[in-house]
Amino acid sequence: MELFDGKTLNGWYAVPRTYDTMWPGGPAIRDLVPDLAADYEEQAAKHPAHWEVVDGAIEGFQDPAFPGYGGYLVTEQSFGDFELVLELKPDWPADTGVMVRRRPDNWAGFQVLVDHRKSGSIGGFFGNGTGGFHAVPYVLDAELDANGNPTGLRIEDPATTSEPMTPDKPALLTRRGDPQEFLARWRFGDWNSLRIRCVGAKPTITTWVNDVFVAEIDLATMQHPQYDADAVARDLGPAGHIALEVHDNDPRFGDARWGRGARCRWRNLALTPLSSQGDSE
Repeated sequence: MELFDGKTLNGWYAVPRTYDTMWPGGPAIRDLVPDLAADYEEQAAKHPAHWEVVDGAIEGFQDPAFPGYGGYLVTEQSFGDFELVLELKPDWPADTGVMVRRRPDNWAGFQVLVDHRKSGSIGGFFGNGTGGFHAVPYVLDAELDANGNPTGLRIEDPATTSEPMTPDKPALLTRRGDPQEFLARWRFGDWNSLRIRCVGAKPTITTWVNDVFVAEIDLATMQHPQYDADAVARDLGPAGHIALEVHDNDPRFGDARWGRGARCRWRNLALTPLSSQGDSE
């Protein structure tokens, strides 16, 4: 089934990127990030990301008049087991992603990362409101020309990352792909395909970029200090929404997370249900 008709945002709704708890019943993000502005939630709700259809693609971007805040574009339907294929074209830097099994009323779910920025991962995973786990096979940086303009991607030296690439992050994965195969296929500044397979009540999620295997995580068996598979399964249920992300510019990364005027584009979003579980609401 097509999730996007190429002309309108019918079947989707937009919400601001506001924070909730780090895991079910856990502390609020604000308790863990004390340097968030006191009025952050109020400002994020007033200045959410913008979404529009341009030349047959969804474009997401921060509010040009009040940049720095993010948002999600969320499907009205929810889905259980599925395979999702889409095309995306992010600017540099643009920290985005595709959420699966997302709750309709808060930010909790599993994110497939499209962190098209320094120290980012494309095809790894993050646990939004489900433990804050960061499971990535490798991290990326931009190749620069003589004028300092980005021209492509390279694998970043873990010793120089702005976000630590510690051994525990790839260890959370059950499988990870070859970074050189990924680099050989990635088309910088052009359209790339992302395929996501999500199966199980405590799902196994697998990703491919341009038909190159990137990573797989088994959320029934993964061990992480802040992740409780049973509690998360109860909180999310066996089906959830799909969401596209425009990240905010948090105090740590600022404009290095989402550049001024940057956009991400999505098109040709096609979903194939893999079971009767989680039929649309």
